[in-house]
Amino acid sequence: SRELFVLTYGALVAQLCKDYEKDEDVNTCLDRMGYSIGVRLIDDFLARSAVKKCRSYSETTDMIAQVAFKMYLGVTPSVSCSSAAGNEFSLILDKNPLVDFVEELPAERASLCYCNLLCGVIRGALEMVHLAAEVTFLQDILKGDAVTEIGITFLRKAEDRKHKRN
Repeated sequence: SRELFVLTYGALVAQLCKDYEKDEDVNTCLDRMGYSIGVRLIDDFLARSAVKKCRSYSETTDMIAQVAFKMYLGVTPSVSCSSAAGNEFSLILDKNPLVDFVEELPAERASLCYCNLLCGVIRGALEMVHLAAEVTFLQDILKGDAVTEIGITFLRKAEDRKHKRN
């Protein structure tokens, strides 16, 4: 359940901070863990949501915000497109449930991307539906920003990569 995940997430990040000296290593580990979750979560999402195939990057990003985030985290980020090409989007969360029990990051962990798991989840799920994307945090409430902002840049369809290699 969402509540159990939110409650235990902080303990997971704390343990990773004990296991790794560098924030970059923790960030990488969270991203990898999230990617693995996203790869598996997409089947559950598609089965439970009964969504149709998205026809554009914009539809895909709206689906992530309006259905997936609502379904799994109980929040609905706003979406904005930040490129003329229509392949760069931002998910903006006024409230991030993963930081409900965190007041601030310790000064020695200033480069920690506490919620980096979310980036990996999105990237892994998108890859499973044949969309290659770069997913990064652009703003973070824990670092003094007013909102949490996740940037999604669609690179190309994963199947395009396969055809170009042949």
